[in-house]
Amino acid sequence: MTTALQYYHDRMKRALDHIDRHLDDQLDLEAVSAVAAFSKFHFHRQFTAIFGLSVHRYVQLSRMKRASFRLAYRDDQTVIQIAMDAGYDAPDAFARAFRQRFGQSPSSFRKSPDWEPWLAAFGPLTDARSKLMQQTFNASDVTIQEVSPIPVAIMEHRGPPAKVGETIQQFIAWRKANGLSPRTSETFNVFHCDPRTTDPSDYRLDLCAGTERTFDADDQGVVSGIIPGGRCAVLRIVGNTDDLEPAALYLYRDWLPKSGEEARDFPLYCQRVSFFPEVPEHEAVADLFLPLK
Repeated sequence: MTTALQYYHDRMKRALDHIDRHLDDQLDLEAVSAVAAFSKFHFHRQFTAIFGLSVHRYVQLSRMKRASFRLAYRDDQTVIQIAMDAGYDAPDAFARAFRQRFGQSPSSFRKSPDWEPWLAAFGPLTDARSKLMQQTFNASDVTIQEVSPIPVAIMEHRGPPAKVGETIQQFIAWRKANGLSPRTSETFNVFHCDPRTTDPSDYRLDLCAGTERTFDADDQGVVSGIIPGGRCAVLRIVGNTDDLEPAALYLYRDWLPKSGEEARDFPLYCQRVSFFPEVPEHEAVADLFLPLK
């Protein structure tokens, strides 16, 4: 990539970062173009040419994505509050727009989200962000650490990856009921299989909360367990922590064969260090752990 093109892309990324950080503010064409130091008379065409979405559409989708996460995972906010934060002056207008995109009312989505229309609706936003915000990795990004055993409470998800959101909802509710907030209890995911090569009905993922308390299997299936200690290759992902497959691919395809290391008999797992929508999406952080012998 030429220096001029890199500089151009960096300016565009500044615009995306600004949008992420200021979803509650006025985000018109003039404000966003100024952050990237582009002329407002051309920026709408430049932005659309790179990302396939207009600035207005990109902002709309970003606000709606944050709103949908808050509806599904943050029951401390009312639908009216979420509607206002998404830029709607009236909850009725928000409800119409939400139903048009997802086929559910906000209240219905909060109770029982249908994630397949959700994934389809945000496909253009995901594609736009991947144009310039895909993190790349090199060997210096990987550290080898000696990790202590981690006692955890585990809720297993078994079934289609598209349904993981439902299990996350249940786990959040369980954590709240048991006083295991992410503020005081670390959050881990253990990936037992590769979603690209596993039959959806056999897909398995463990949602874990760090705790030394013990739990017998309750009516929600939460049990106690341990993430074993030992040497791990650790790779930090900043930004799109919804999709850790590129980072996993780097570890398995590029780093591991060249490292001289051998993978240990425990699955790949991650620690969710910070979460969207608590932080802007480009500031979400996850650490990916590849257990080593």
